[in-house]
Formats: sequence, structure tokens, C-alpha cells
Amino acid sequence: MRILGIDPGYAIVGFGLISADRGEQKLLTCGAINTKAGDEMAYRLMQIQDDMKQLLETFKPDVVAIEELFFNTNITTGINVAQARGVIMAECCRAEIPIFEYTPLQVKMAVTGYGKAEKRQVMDMTKRLLKLDDVPKPDDAADAVAIALCHARSSTSLLANKYRKG
Repeated sequence: MRILGIDPGYAIVGFGLISADRGEQKLLTCGAINTKAGDEMAYRLMQIQDDMKQLLETFKPDVVAIEELFFNTNITTGINVAQARGVIMAECCRAEIPIFEYTPLQVKMAVTGYGKAEKRQVMDMTKRLLKLDDVPKPDDAADAVAIALCHARSSTSLLANKYRKG
């Protein structure tokens, strides 16, 4: 199974593609979609949509795992991330690729075994589980790889929330 993990954002969208087969996971590629800070939000969303379409067409994932929205104290940032997340999810639906959502706690639990793990611990375990020399860069890509790993390690769980066309 090819799993595309997505760490949603509007300035940077991290992505990580892994293959998962019989308990073995392998990193295939990772990176980030970057939008220009000076551009209007509508243009940033359009770029994210166009780049997501290209990612889905190029890598042909079987499923997409995306992090659920986490609101911190900055509501404006949360709203903008929510808009970007909506564009990403809509593009996945258009491509008829099932979407699974995971909370940060679920990702930490699946990757480290501890729901309150620190970011550095998640990155270190991601590197170990995938037998990598280094943690994926940028951090947004590393987060997306961890989200993909979360799905690979817990996809049989009833906690996964799946969206399909129709």
C-alpha cells in the first residue's frame, strides 16, 4: 500500500510517501509545497490545490493520511490552515483517494508509543522505523512522514475516519 501523509498548512504543506507491506514500511519520497507569503490567500489555496493534484497524479497513493486540525491560540492561523486543509481534502476526493484523519496524539502514539511524546522523539522514531540515515527535511515533511507511518501502523483501527466519494 502506498500512503501519502499530509501535514496541512497554508505557507508550507508537508508530504511524505511511504510504502507499507506486511509490517514493513519504506520511505519513497517526501518534501513540501511552499506558497509565497505575499500572495493573496486565494492564490495560495489555488497553488496548494494544483500541487496536490500533481502529487496525486505523480505518486498515485492508495490512501491519504492527514493530520486533523489543531487550534492553538492564533485563531487566524487556524482558519487559514483549515482552508488549506479543505482544498487538500477536496482534491483527494476528486481523485477518489480515501482520506484518513489522525490527531497529533494518535500520530505520537502510533509512532512512539507515547501520546505526549515531544516532536524530537517523533522525528527520531520516524527515522528509526524507516531505517533512515537522517530525519526527513523540512520539519513539515518529517511530520507528514510520521502521519503516513501512523496510518501504516494503525490502519486496522476503528479510530480511523475514512472519507470516500458517494
